[in-house]
Amino acid sequence: MSSLISAVSWVRRGVSSQHPSKYVLDDKELERVSALARVELESAQDELKRAHEAAQSMGQGDDGIGAGEEDDDDEENWVDEDENAMDVDEGAPKPRADNDDLSKYNLDDYDNENTQAGGLAHFSNINVLAHHKNNDEDPYVTLKEDDVENEREELEILSTDNLLVVAKTEDEISQLEIYVYEESEENLYVHHDLMLPNFPLCLEWLDFPPASSSSNNDPSNSGFGNYIAVGTLDPEIEIWSLDIVEAMYPNSVLGRPDRTKAHVPTPLGTGKKKKKKTKPRTAEKGYHVDAVLGLSWNKVHRNLLASASADRTVKLWDLSQDPAINNDGEGGAIRSFDVHKDKVQAVHWNEKDPTVLLTGSYDRTIRVFDSRSPDSGVGAFLGSDVEALRWDPWHESGFYVSLENGLVLNFDVRTLPSNLDQPSPARFTLSAHDGATSSIDVNPHIKGCLVTGGTDKLVKVWNVNETDGKQNVSLVSSRDLGVGKVFSTVWSPDDPLIVAAGGSKAKLQIWDVGSNSGARKAFSAKLKEAGRVLREKEGKEGGGVVGLINDDEESDEDDEQ
Repeated sequence: MSSLISAVSWVRRGVSSQHPSKYVLDDKELERVSALARVELESAQDELKRAHEAAQSMGQGDDGIGAGEEDDDDEENWVDEDENAMDVDEGAPKPRADNDDLSKYNLDDYDNENTQAGGLAHFSNINVLAHHKNNDEDPYVTLKEDDVENEREELEILSTDNLLVVAKTEDEISQLEIYVYEESEENLYVHHDLMLPNFPLCLEWLDFPPASSSSNNDPSNSGFGNYIAVGTLDPEIEIWSLDIVEAMYPNSVLGRPDRTKAHVPTPLGTGKKKKKKTKPRTAEKGYHVDAVLGLSWNKVHRNLLASASADRTVKLWDLSQDPAINNDGEGGAIRSFDVHKDKVQAVHWNEKDPTVLLTGSYDRTIRVFDSRSPDSGVGAFLGSDVEALRWDPWHESGFYVSLENGLVLNFDVRTLPSNLDQPSPARFTLSAHDGATSSIDVNPHIKGCLVTGGTDKLVKVWNVNETDGKQNVSLVSSRDLGVGKVFSTVWSPDDPLIVAAGGSKAKLQIWDVGSNSGARKAFSAKLKEAGRVLREKEGKEGGGVVGLINDDEESDEDDEQ
């Protein structure tokens, strides 16, 4: 698997702990982790048993190929197996040890060696051992008190710093990299990282501590915090504290694997000499059974988290409840919505109307519904798969959708029909990229300011003006930030014209759009209206782009110079 960044999320200034604490495996935390590990072990045993039963039902059990099976199976679902098995020589004799060769070492009398000075041969130099009054005088103690203080200073996060959480996969290892961005110094560096169990697909920041947080993992215990929810190829959702470094296990896991069927293949018919493709897993109400593709945290009802999955469902989670699923299958998600017929790619809460959800799917439809009455929702049929979507924070009923064919559509929910058979034209259609428009974000500081990223490796900033009820869209700036195919573009929560981007080159870049004179001119009136003033940044090195420079890039630049 090639290296890439699949998602990026900002953390606004002043939220992070100034001095993040180190993970401590105390008795309470050990009990929590051990219980989860034991459950996972039991789950693995159950899954192995069910997988064996499934293999037998496919004719691939211990008895070999099922006899008497018909040959008229659908060959479209056949997948070739590797027929070359490894040959093992079972009859090869083992080498026999020659005891005579060891006799010269006199191993039988090894423990009966003659000692001097009362049997302290091994400690004959004890009289030269040195004793030091403190660690500073001991040359073998490398971690001095000053080093501890320096480490504390290195981990310090100032109130003027932003954090960026990056979902990164490199050399088949998936992890969260937490960056610190010092805007005044234009400095970006990695603060710490967290290991993930599988390929990450989406991120969502939240400040609500999950119910299973221990005192070790929630230093404040104030009902607020600094957390990141992660969706991966696994059906579970992990929630990590960003104020804990060197953490070994997440604070909470939604949809725990102890009671799920997520890891057991479901056979499609019977197998013969070739494996059959598996059919979609049966959806469950309390948990996902396939990859989590999208997450959205409700900023008004802070205990609610919505998730979109490849199992075609949207789940609603109450973070204040224990996410464990009991023996009766109860627990887990509090609601499950079956509003789509294919994988659900994205989900987003409406901040202006915090009970309303917006979802987009590979069935080429979008749905808008009240989470209290999902059957009364409205929607629209699109001409391509949905890549990303966002509510417009400046219009309660407006939202944007980006598609696989490169288009960006703007809709007014009040004009959408409840029946998808009826036409639902968009307010405007924008041909944004050559290829998929894989990401979109709406600026929370400037009305009508969009950023999009595409597989054409470009990041584009757009200006949307409304005149006499009509939307006029113009391209403000377009730039290749060197991140490869762009998978994530997100506006800063603190600076009006700073955007973060990541993509297929596993590289994070921070772009200060305000360093572009055309962008400053295009948004000057809106910035003034919003009461925001930008410092002069033109002429800066790199054209307003700040990234993490590695040693290879530095050497390449030196060679060019």
